Amino acid sequence: MKRILTILLLAVLAVPAMAQDLSWHPWQGKRVAYFGDSITDPRNNGSKKKYWGFLEDWLGITPYVYGRSGRQWNDIPRQARMLQEEHGDSVDAILIFIGTNDYNSGVPIGEWFTEQEEQVMAGIHESKHLVDRRHRYPVMSDSTYRGRINIALDCVKRMYPTKQIVLLTPIHRAEFYANEKNWQPREDYTNKCGEYIDAYVQSVKEAGNIWAVPVIDLNALCGLYPLMDEMARYFHNAENDRLHPNDEGHVRMAQTLMQQLMSLPIFE
Repeated sequence: MKRILTILLLAVLAVPAMAQDLSWHPWQGKRVAYFGDSITDPRNNGSKKKYWGFLEDWLGITPYVYGRSGRQWNDIPRQARMLQEEHGDSVDAILIFIGTNDYNSGVPIGEWFTEQEEQVMAGIHESKHLVDRRHRYPVMSDSTYRGRINIALDCVKRMYPTKQIVLLTPIHRAEFYANEKNWQPREDYTNKCGEYIDAYVQSVKEAGNIWAVPVIDLNALCGLYPLMDEMARYFHNAENDRLHPNDEGHVRMAQTLMQQLMSLPIFE
């Protein structure tokens, strides 16, 4: 019995040391590009340090940051080209965290595919012959949300076919009252095309299956819910900015990402 208690005590004492030693983490010391909007943009003053800055501290990740305030999914190809121009193939992974501005701007959701009847050669346990089948094509349209995602992921996967690409869902958002020309309601109101933010979050999840990229659902997993006054402490300003997380909010996002990234490999 005494021996068992001793072993348990040693295990408990070892936990803090293990928590400090993250050299075993698969993303330790990697080079990671971050695409996105103001929540990623280092120039946005909603917080002193962003989620990627905490990951840099904890995991020794070298961050290549291309997120810019106000940008939407149609900006991702530009950010990818900038990454390639500045770092070429010298990057291990790319995280894409964007979509809240598409919702706020009222970009229509749209469709993933168009279909048309075509003939194709087929044959199972019989000679091959022409048959009629529906053939789907990805919608490549800058005027819809899903079309923009298709364009972006087609671009990024062609440019970086050997790299790990990860999508992050947009987090919950409440009021953002910057000035008279930038007045953004909470997510419990529809946007001008009649959609709630849920549809934009769900589309990112669907994109993971369509384009064979993992999705980390920050919307659900990081726990940030600015519609509650009790959680305003995680955002820049309780009165006029519950869109941009503050340092505490970015810590929660970074902690969530650190745990979720453990299950994803870095491809060599």
